[in-house]
Amino acid sequence: MLRIGECTVTLSSREVQVPGVRRVRRLTPKAVGVLRVLVAHQGRVVTREELFAEVWPDTAPTNDVLTQAVTQLRKAFASGEETGSGYIETIAKTGYRLLVAVEPLQPAAAAPAGAPAPADTPDEPVAPSAAVPAVAPRPRSRWRRIRRFVFLAIGLLMTIALLVMAALLVQRQAPRSPLDAAVDEGTRVVGSPERPYRLITATGGFETYPSLSPDGSQVAYEGSEGDGEGGVIKVQTSGNAPSRTLVERVEGAQDRFPTWSPDGREIAFARFLADGGCQVLIAAATGGNVRQATRCDGTELLSFDWTPDGRGLVFGSMVGRYAHRGIRVLDLASGKWTSPAYTVGVDDFDYAPRYSPDGQWLVFVRNPQAGDLWRMPAGGGVPQPLTDDAAEIRGWAWRGDSRHVVFGRRVDSEVRLYQLDTQTRQMRDVGLDDAQWPSIARRSDTLAFVRRAAQFGLYQIPLQAPAQAERLFASGGRDSQPMLAPDGRQLVFASDRSGAYALWWADRERPDSLRLVQGVRPDSRQAPDWSADSRTLLVIGRDEQGLSHIYELSPRDEQISLLPAPVQRPLQALYTGDPQRLLLIERDDQLRSYLALYDRSQTPWRRLARIEGVSQARFDPKQQRVLFTRFGAGGLWSVAPSLGADTVQQINAGAPTRWRYRTWTGGGGGPVDYLDSTATCATRLVRIVNEGEPSGTCLDAQRLSTSNGFSTTPDGRQVVVPLAITDGAGIGIMALPPPTEPLFSVIGNIMIPKGKPAS
Repeated sequence: MLRIGECTVTLSSREVQVPGVRRVRRLTPKAVGVLRVLVAHQGRVVTREELFAEVWPDTAPTNDVLTQAVTQLRKAFASGEETGSGYIETIAKTGYRLLVAVEPLQPAAAAPAGAPAPADTPDEPVAPSAAVPAVAPRPRSRWRRIRRFVFLAIGLLMTIALLVMAALLVQRQAPRSPLDAAVDEGTRVVGSPERPYRLITATGGFETYPSLSPDGSQVAYEGSEGDGEGGVIKVQTSGNAPSRTLVERVEGAQDRFPTWSPDGREIAFARFLADGGCQVLIAAATGGNVRQATRCDGTELLSFDWTPDGRGLVFGSMVGRYAHRGIRVLDLASGKWTSPAYTVGVDDFDYAPRYSPDGQWLVFVRNPQAGDLWRMPAGGGVPQPLTDDAAEIRGWAWRGDSRHVVFGRRVDSEVRLYQLDTQTRQMRDVGLDDAQWPSIARRSDTLAFVRRAAQFGLYQIPLQAPAQAERLFASGGRDSQPMLAPDGRQLVFASDRSGAYALWWADRERPDSLRLVQGVRPDSRQAPDWSADSRTLLVIGRDEQGLSHIYELSPRDEQISLLPAPVQRPLQALYTGDPQRLLLIERDDQLRSYLALYDRSQTPWRRLARIEGVSQARFDPKQQRVLFTRFGAGGLWSVAPSLGADTVQQINAGAPTRWRYRTWTGGGGGPVDYLDSTATCATRLVRIVNEGEPSGTCLDAQRLSTSNGFSTTPDGRQVVVPLAITDGAGIGIMALPPPTEPLFSVIGNIMIPKGKPAS
């Protein structure tokens, strides 16, 4: 404890008490580190280089980091009209000096409580009286021995019960929530509830793919220049200080996926060139000294991270000219590649591999379109799934304890963050709306993430005149997955416009016919499918436990039935030319996905054929074929309705890509259309044909579409597309709360001494 000027500073708790100020002010660890150095050199000028060496010994920070720490110290010492500049002096172009006196304060030593008073004489042993005859002790009976063990067992049970109650009380004593704190004692409005995070970017554009420095003081991300052109790596402090550009832009190139090295001195990133090429580059964290790590292919789903020792980069599956199935490690000094020994299926795409901070585990996403998190030993072995959800995963990161990970997952109309315990497989919601692509500092519990809260509306767009686009059924919600019936009039789509994610139906020629479809909660992974007569729909829906089922409903009659499909985890359901034969994309217990043909005319349904590794399918009644995409490769395939293996053929090798595997449509007998995005057109429609190059039409140069479905009218002249009404993405920062231990783990930690194995 120190007295600095008129203020009292408790270094252990980082608290500053200012005379006349009721509330104690708390400093950050780095601000306390700067204060310690200034106190140690009281009255002398301390240069910036000395402060960097003492407070940030293992990183290469910028001047903004030090300026932010000094600014916080001055604010902490300020009182009334005093700004705190009288405590710390800035020496231009040199450093800082502490101007006030420093006096150590010693807390008063507490007297030992309950000390025994000294006795006058020691206790003397008392001899037995001679008048009382000695009685021989009775031998212990068997009953007394049994009773003793009973009492011991009862005492042990009572001790366990007390520990359970204590653990429950500890878990219940949580701090007040922001909602409670916004109303002081329930009688006075203090203000709006504070969010657990703050946004450090506020440009109104797109800032994505954040990466925190090891100490959490800086964040690198993909941003844009002043002209609005994206694809530039920006670096700024975790406050709201102005950002700086890591390296200068190369004409026509896009820089993405920045990743800090474990020592905080370098940043690796990918550069996508205008000719379709790709490089993985490494630059000094302060900018400059750019060198190439390896070449790649600028197609899709590139992923890489640093090895724990900082000597190499670990890559996920790669495609294109430098294709490789599975995870590889690149040694930066020698340029040699090595691969951990593990099994990778033909239809598997392993994405975003990352070593645990202790270097023992390697976690990755298998098939991120509808996949899961997997874990294996760092040197290779048998991968084990950590989740079983077939979800669209939007980024993930390790916590510093090498046990917990935080990942983004699409849920209904948004993406949320979840924390997963890799040992117990228990999961909990982090409590952030519209959050994705998390990054966690290696040496702190600081979390950075992308917050994108876009609103999407349905637009009817004539292909010959896209400028005449007309919005359908306006609302303040998010509309997606529009599916037109073969009659061209009926339309169903998913939306949260009523406050809950639900299915909606309408007749396009009668806007007042719009109504919510009761009794089913649609799955956000796949859109519904219309029957050939436009009377019924097949919908994948979730029950209250989150389990998927197949429903058949008639929206005009508002009738719904649960189909007895012999499938535990259905992902998609489709009609064929025969009403008694349905196509299902299903998932088995080994987390493998199949497109299967079922005969539902008998009970139980009989499976006739299946194809492995299918991510999405459509039935084309005009050409009597099934169109589908795969997990393990980009492009579009077709197969006969019987799913005969000898009838499989590839239609297009480049579109759809793996990440946009749901932005195509080929049902209803119309053309095969696909939505993508280019540098000059945010939403472009590409008409895929069997021969020749695809033709493209720009539907909207500025607004992006959703990535989970659209529809083309039966005549192929119009499309119904969800386009962004408002959009943008910013970088959020927050401190993660400590992981909560399961109840029995808490009891085990109390009963088992640390350092001793449990018996």
